Amino acid sequence: MSGILIATLLLAGAQAGGRVEVPFRLGEDAIVVDAEVNGKKVSLMFDTGFGGSVVLNDTINIGKPTGKMVLRDFVGELEVPTVKVTSLKIGAQTIDPAGIEAVLTPSANYSMSYNTHVDGIMGFEVIKHNITEINFQGQKFIFHPNSLDVTKRTPDGAKTFLNRLLPTGHNSLEMSVQTDAGERMILALDTGNAFFATTHRDVLERVGLWKPGAEAKFMRSSMVASGEVPSWDILMKNVTIFGVKVPESVWSIIDLPSSSAEGDGTIGFGFLKNFNITIDYERRRVWLENFTGEVGNQPVADIGITAGFDPRAGRVRVYRVAPASPADEAGIKVGDAVLSIDEVSELNVGYRRLAKMMEGPLGSKVKLALSRGGNLMRLEVERAYLVNGY
Repeated sequence: MSGILIATLLLAGAQAGGRVEVPFRLGEDAIVVDAEVNGKKVSLMFDTGFGGSVVLNDTINIGKPTGKMVLRDFVGELEVPTVKVTSLKIGAQTIDPAGIEAVLTPSANYSMSYNTHVDGIMGFEVIKHNITEINFQGQKFIFHPNSLDVTKRTPDGAKTFLNRLLPTGHNSLEMSVQTDAGERMILALDTGNAFFATTHRDVLERVGLWKPGAEAKFMRSSMVASGEVPSWDILMKNVTIFGVKVPESVWSIIDLPSSSAEGDGTIGFGFLKNFNITIDYERRRVWLENFTGEVGNQPVADIGITAGFDPRAGRVRVYRVAPASPADEAGIKVGDAVLSIDEVSELNVGYRRLAKMMEGPLGSKVKLALSRGGNLMRLEVERAYLVNGY
């Protein structure tokens, strides 16, 4: 046997029995990774909250539709066409495509949402059969050999934590979250949720953190796959998330019941970015290593506007004004056109970036140029914390 062939076989064996590292980059509160689907090179936002494999714009040709799939988000469902995946690679890691389908959605500007080039979404199914580490510290995925057994690790309960996955959900990472009074919520580990955490009003009522029928302040809108939903923020105190004690955190609350009876919502990017996360779905374990020393978050001041680009009018419009917010008190109305924010007039940047542009330090002011009925209005609106319970 030649020396070259022996070296090749040894290298292949080392790769098969070793680990593979794949770099990713951080977009707007999201992980973005380069991949190859059916021979097409794409950039995908990594979303463990999506139980499928890949979601792509239907403008990207990876083959003709071969079936259909029903997608479920926080509040609803929608049916979409799918294409059989014949090859899938993430960096140097080849994924077995058996049984995997890619979802096609009408053209959407993912890049605007995440402030970097993005062609679609990569879901949990892609890594499900691998022992995968999401290493936020090094901005890379680490695909570990199957011989790695995280159940043999001993957590210290301060920096490292070992969680058992609950026997609920399908293709999701559901784990326990406890209130200070010991009431339990079932929340999924969701890298695709840009917030710290998201749950529902009825869940808070069930666990005693919200009075049934009480009206929330500062109602606004959040965007999910099935459309716009009413939401509000709340300060949560002394909650234990996946074994981690969190003294204070701000959660996004959807003012509608969950679309699933199995789960209560998700823990998102705002919490997860503080950890290196090793997922072993076959052994039903998740290992968390806190490397930032941070576990909670603080409120972000804003003015209380939900705005988005209106393609028919070719401009940004106000779709919701939070009652009793600075925007409401300044007289801003639903339907007002937003011409500029802090003298920036290029506003077709996606709803996430628009929201970020109106956020800032408590007490700082944002300069707005608005149009209503053809009349120009210039306002300076002071930012405030719009959080229930703060």
